[in-house]
Amino acid sequence: MNQNPLREHTRVMGFGSYRPDIIVTNEDVCQWIDSSDEWIRQRTGIVTRHRAAEDVSVIDMAEGAARDALAAAGIDGSQLDAVILSTVTHPYPTPSGASLLAERLGATPAPAFDISAACAGYCYGVAQADSLVRSGTSEYVLVVGAEKLSDIIDNSERTISFLLGDGAGAVVIGPSDSPGIGPSIWGSDGSKWDAISMTGSSLQLRDHAPEGKAAGRIATANVEDDVAAESLWPTLRQDGQTVFRWAVWEMAKVAQQALDAAGVKPEELSAFVPHQANMRIIDELAKKLKIPDSVVIARDIADAGNTSAASIPLATHRLLQENPELSGGLSLQIGFGAGLVFGAQVIALP
Repeated sequence: MNQNPLREHTRVMGFGSYRPDIIVTNEDVCQWIDSSDEWIRQRTGIVTRHRAAEDVSVIDMAEGAARDALAAAGIDGSQLDAVILSTVTHPYPTPSGASLLAERLGATPAPAFDISAACAGYCYGVAQADSLVRSGTSEYVLVVGAEKLSDIIDNSERTISFLLGDGAGAVVIGPSDSPGIGPSIWGSDGSKWDAISMTGSSLQLRDHAPEGKAAGRIATANVEDDVAAESLWPTLRQDGQTVFRWAVWEMAKVAQQALDAAGVKPEELSAFVPHQANMRIIDELAKKLKIPDSVVIARDIADAGNTSAASIPLATHRLLQENPELSGGLSLQIGFGAGLVFGAQVIALP
């Protein structure tokens, strides 16, 4: 029986991003919750976050980031051998958002599938794309993290809604003559499954969606009135202290494992791109890992907020735009979030 010829190495060929036009300031947020710009900045480091217009979908944003990444990689959508979309905010349980994205990009009949791994979803996608290319199954794989979190939050909810933004980031991964993606360290801890979770049902009658929420949910049992619909509409919440402690203490260990697996020391890094969850978490991780001052640390959260699966590619794309000298250097990336799930790799920046 014949098998695919194996490839030894892979690399990230190009990054792309999509940032929605609507900017939500801390002053805007304080109209919905009893807070202040100073408190939000001190607790999270966030100044603004992007929100997508009602007529802009997750797939629209994913397409924008994907086309940007394809151009950076110098390939056409028809050359893609697989399309992976990481999102928790695609409005339909099925079919996958990736299949529609692949069609828009001219990638048909490439296999296309979604990943639901929240803020670690992009790193999960990189792990799978790396394996697909090295196994010989694919030559070029598109990985996109895209979220329209504004569809699944209640602006008056205090535990997480003020943190979140919309956006999309993408990469193209392909073969390489030298190591470009280190071993992936990934996993989950279901014992903390409810630390970040949705309340209410994700299945709604189209005509009973709360005002301002995206339509198109699949109907469930009879929804008698708008009050019932409001109570069922999914809202994201978190146990902030549990998530903070877990992220700081446990994710520092995961990040160190990714460095060790790649055979890389902190001082050999050019960049550190953790999930943009909270500025205090970012700073604590850098401190625990003893990241030197010579390493550029992504702090995209100040302007973009927490964009879940999109945060790492968005932040990396921005770093490369603002610091082109980082090209060719090594970057440690780590994602972590609801599940609780985590994933990390060292990559060579394109």
